[in-house]
Amino acid sequence: MLQPFRSLNSAQRRAYTACFLGWTLDAFDFFLLTFCLDAIAATFHVSLVTAAKSIFWTLLMRPVGALVFGALAEKFGRRPTLMVNVVSYSVFVMASALAPTLGWFLAMRALFGVAMGGEWGVGAALALESLPAEGRGFFSGLLQEGYVVGSMLAALVYLLFPYLHGTGMFTAWRVLFVIGAVPSLSLLLLLRKVEESPAWLAQRRAAKGKAVVAKRSKVVAVLKYLPSLLALTVLMTAFMAFSHGTQDLYPTFLKHDHGIRGLALSTIAIVGNVGAVFGGIWFGTYSERVGRRRAIITAALLSIPMIPLWAWSHTAVMLAVGGFAMQFMVQGAWGVIPVHLNEMSPPAVRAIFPGLAYQLGNVLSSRNSVLQAAAAAKYFGGRFAPVLAITVVVVAVIVVVVTALGREAKGADLSTL
Repeated sequence: MLQPFRSLNSAQRRAYTACFLGWTLDAFDFFLLTFCLDAIAATFHVSLVTAAKSIFWTLLMRPVGALVFGALAEKFGRRPTLMVNVVSYSVFVMASALAPTLGWFLAMRALFGVAMGGEWGVGAALALESLPAEGRGFFSGLLQEGYVVGSMLAALVYLLFPYLHGTGMFTAWRVLFVIGAVPSLSLLLLLRKVEESPAWLAQRRAAKGKAVVAKRSKVVAVLKYLPSLLALTVLMTAFMAFSHGTQDLYPTFLKHDHGIRGLALSTIAIVGNVGAVFGGIWFGTYSERVGRRRAIITAALLSIPMIPLWAWSHTAVMLAVGGFAMQFMVQGAWGVIPVHLNEMSPPAVRAIFPGLAYQLGNVLSSRNSVLQAAAAAKYFGGRFAPVLAITVVVVAVIVVVVTALGREAKGADLSTL
């Protein structure tokens, strides 16, 4: 499994590692929120449904970040833009921890969403443009699972929650948010040693003396490929509902439907995340043999038989087994996405296009957790299991249909812009 890494030189390893860690720590800060949602609701004296709006605002603002940071990456380079991005989301996580009211907290989560939205597109462009074409599926699968590793780190940090007994500004969830902001800043040390994308440097050299033409071409290119952007956005909307529909409220489901908390809750989350990492790597590598679309469709269909173990088990052990199986399939499909979107994107706007489609999909599915929580309260007496099960069936079928109707560009040249 480690064979693809041996084919990389030191510059490629540093670039890929930095991008992986950037996405990991970004996700880590996001998932701390999902673990602490009920505690945040208690702090601000609001319902769980109202507190879940913080997830909605985070997701809603991510396309803004994709557009802003993507444009900066096209103009100033992938590496410096990624450094600014890392500082931004660290600052807004810290500000979230210090928010005195729910309004301020929602505002900080919205700004965090802007920063989070910029990381994926810029990081994926830098990573994949720096790597050889061979084994691209493997690296795509592992890169995407940085998101899951971030969730796993959040679960590990959440183990501290029962031992934090502060009040006011030292409330447990606030302390966890502060802890979450610190590691991200240390990533800057690694990014300082990362080399710029070879594709961007080559394009920069070719564009010398043609700055005005190049600037205009970026705007024209996005508009020119608008149908492709819309198609990828529909695909990503389905994918976002697939991942967020199985992850965001799962800790809440374990607490409210089964009374599982503390160590048992974190253990189940970690086991599920281990399954996700292996699934992303396996299906990413599998896509090198059978193609991107076939790998996605296979993983999505296999998620449906996992529902009984995942949503209807009665013991912590079986819920952990179900979590492993479900996330192996869900994140298996996701493992193909970084390379699939980058291969499908116009070279001239590669730092903007995949990230924008990715994050627009987030917007269109951003009320997913709010709707799930509301449906559980209205139709199922507060039980989340039926809502989660229905979500997987419906969304998996949509992912299959949209993927089958789309196209792919496996093996596209990512070394030029």
